[in-house]
Amino acid sequence: SREDRFSQPKAYGISDAYPNPFNPVTSFEYNMPEDGMVQVAVYDVSGRMVAELVNGYVSAGTYPVVWDAQDLSSGVYMLHMITGEFATVQKVMLIK
Repeated sequence: SREDRFSQPKAYGISDAYPNPFNPVTSFEYNMPEDGMVQVAVYDVSGRMVAELVNGYVSAGTYPVVWDAQDLSSGVYMLHMITGEFATVQKVMLIK
């Protein structure tokens, strides 16, 4: 219904990155069911942060994110979202 389309997300999370594998740009959305601090960062397989995509206070909603990994080498990376007591990780693969 029309009302559902404009309602706030009901759970924290990030959507599947698309495309995945990617070269060199991928995109995804993250959901915030309530206002709060959020960090979305990218880590390499050795645990080093290679990009911080979001870090700050946001209102409840769904937000698009585009990650351009042009300066990084091929490999597996982890998209990590943390807010309050919620955290999630998604694996993505950069192929050049």
